[in-house]
Amino acid sequence: MPIQPELSVVIPVKDEAENVANLAAEIHAALKGVIPFEMIFVDDGSSDATAERILAARVELGDHLRLLRHARNAGQSAAVATGVRHARAPWIATLDGDGQNNPADIPKLLARVGLPGTADSNVLVNGHRVSRQDTWLRRISSRVANTVRGGLLNDNTPDSGCGLKLLPRELFLRLPYFDHMHRFIPALVIRAGGQVVSVPVDHRPRVAGRSKYGLNNRLWVGLVDLLGMIWLNRRARSPQQVSEE
Repeated sequence: MPIQPELSVVIPVKDEAENVANLAAEIHAALKGVIPFEMIFVDDGSSDATAERILAARVELGDHLRLLRHARNAGQSAAVATGVRHARAPWIATLDGDGQNNPADIPKLLARVGLPGTADSNVLVNGHRVSRQDTWLRRISSRVANTVRGGLLNDNTPDSGCGLKLLPRELFLRLPYFDHMHRFIPALVIRAGGQVVSVPVDHRPRVAGRSKYGLNNRLWVGLVDLLGMIWLNRRARSPQQVSEE
């Protein structure tokens, strides 16, 4: 009988055939013997051999490597949400499928909340890419976005866009879903009454494949989403605590 996982690692991917096998092997090496885990790759409508490479990796790494597939591209937020909904573990770790997040940092996030073992069930641990390995344009645009987002939303993180995150599955499922919500998870967690802590993590250059994001599909869409988040926060009402009599 398979061991019940305590951690589900959710990896959204699209056209990352050159990266997924190495990434799966790295996740396995980072977590084997640390915590019972599963890996969930969510193929968001890839047009290359991404799914086939994941299935080939499963032959070597075992059935705790799972593949979910979208019939058509629905976006990174949809892929993350699909992975979380199908996860079998009470805790979720997410990381990007391009190999730039280092799976060796996942145990550092686990230790921050006390896993394995008794853990704080209302906290998001968000990676902070201290030394970005990106082009100067992406570094500057990300710095501006984080500054503006933090100033307007008070999301308590210097790097909201980092794909490396750890949070309880139940907490994620309480968050309102919308396209591009993955960029606002710290603010959404705070809105839901949770806490956010940041942990410095490694960041690596992309060595294969092509980035799916550029200035146009980050900046303008991000501004519209930011306005939506401000609207959402202003309509949040929390009773702080509930007592039964």
